[in-house]
Formats: sequence, C-alpha cells, structure tokens
Amino acid sequence: QVQLVESGGGLVQAGDSLRLSCAASGRTFSTMTMAWFRQAPGQKRELVAAVSWNSNTYFANSVKGRFAVSRDNAKNTAYLQMNSLKPEDTATYYCAAAPELIDIYTGTRTDWGQGTQVTVSS
Repeated sequence: QVQLVESGGGLVQAGDSLRLSCAASGRTFSTMTMAWFRQAPGQKRELVAAVSWNSNTYFANSVKGRFAVSRDNAKNTAYLQMNSLKPEDTATYYCAAAPELIDIYTGTRTDWGQGTQVTVSS
C-alpha cells in the first residue's frame, strides 16, 4: 500500500495556473503509475492524467494542451501542472497510484489520496 498526500489546490481565476503535488510513501514510487482524477459535485470521478513509471503520459481530451503531468522519483512526488484554467475545471482533484495503467483504469490495486479542492472563478 502507498500513502498519498495532495497539495496545491486553491481558488483561482479563469486563465490562471496551478500546480498540484502528490507526495507518496510506502511502496516503491519509481515503479508505479501515478494518476490524477477529479470529481465535481454531482459528477462521476474522471481520469484527468496519468504518468507511468517510464514517463509515458495520458491526458483526458478536456485537458490536452493545458495540463501537464510529471514525476520526480527522487522526491517520491508526482505533479499536475494546470494552465489556462477554466471554470469547468472546478473539482476535487485526487492523486492515485497503482502498479500499472490498466489498474488505474479499472480501479484495482489502486491507492488514493484525500483530495485537494480546485475552484476556478469566471
């Protein structure tokens, strides 16, 4: 099991940027796929971005070209850089960790952080 702690959320205006961080402890961070999900009120949780152990990345269509995902294995930390934020990006953002990307998709063998709130005002 891995413990995940997100930080970096906040209230920003449309067009601003934010960087979320996810600090991990427990299992070997460098071998894991890290992912970011978000959930808005009344909506299903959706996968936003993911980065594999070898830095392959995935992005939801809604954030392509605006968000970037990265990891620093020396710091056991994953990041989500969010640029050109829109009001529809408002959600609670969750960090997730799993051995493989397929586990992220299926929700198996996946550990979760507690979430951090991002609010984008228009």
